[in-house]
Amino acid sequence: MKIAPLLAAFLYEHKHLHLPGIGSFSLDVSTIVEPENNKSGKPVPLEGLHFQSNLTTAEDPELISFISAQSGKMKALASADLSSHLELAQQFLNIGKPFVLEGIGNLVKVKGGFEFTPGYALTEKVREYTPATVAQEEATTDYKEVLYHQPGNPAWRKPLIAGLAVFGLALAIWGGYTIYKNSKETTAADPNEVTTVQAQQNTESVQQQPATITPDTLPVKKDTIIQTSPPVVPISGTYKFIVEVADKTRGLDRFRALKSWGLSVQMETTDSVKFTIFFRLPANASDTLRIRDSLGQLYTPYWTKAFVRN
Repeated sequence: MKIAPLLAAFLYEHKHLHLPGIGSFSLDVSTIVEPENNKSGKPVPLEGLHFQSNLTTAEDPELISFISAQSGKMKALASADLSSHLELAQQFLNIGKPFVLEGIGNLVKVKGGFEFTPGYALTEKVREYTPATVAQEEATTDYKEVLYHQPGNPAWRKPLIAGLAVFGLALAIWGGYTIYKNSKETTAADPNEVTTVQAQQNTESVQQQPATITPDTLPVKKDTIIQTSPPVVPISGTYKFIVEVADKTRGLDRFRALKSWGLSVQMETTDSVKFTIFFRLPANASDTLRIRDSLGQLYTPYWTKAFVRN
């Protein structure tokens, strides 16, 4: 779900909107915006909207809670999405381009702050997030998928394999034809010589045949050892392998990076200050140290260590 429509929906509902590093928007209490009642579908000018530029505006916890509820994400990820959206806005504004806040208006950077022009209200209501069931955020996977993760095949690999297959087939046909042609020429040149060679080959094959071994000549084995495969040890439980504990900025950046690799990484926080990045994997108690060390070598920074929790 995009952030821009959520910002407009929050402004319509709460009559105020505070964006960090930009400023504050306020909507007159008498102004009622109901996109679902706009049957014509035509843009309606947004009236009674005021803006105050303030570069020191802090993050609004009420806005983060609203984005989290509407998108179905936890508050830490909702805050990260808002920060990314505002960073994009700052990039546009810093190069002199206006930035459009959907359903609110246009921002332009001027000396000492920003200049705002009201725009048009949303024509459609923001769809609310309604989860059907409550499930785990990430499915439990086998630890081998994390330790031995392989990237997807490049797009050029299939055409290359097909080309090599065609080249190999052509080479085999050419080689078979060359052998057939040479053998035909040899037979036509000297049939007596071919017969002599075949006779010599038959004689050598007879001389090289091993002597027949009767049951009486076989050695008798006194002891026979039956080899059996070791029993399969069932996995005893699921463990939390923590690869890093970092602050908010580092934790969110690292979490997004590991996620982009296709890993089943998870993140949690209890105080919104320290963010724990971990893998939840099934393992036996005797294997936890080995798995911890392997994950630590792959995903833990050099200045800290990985550890395990139940």
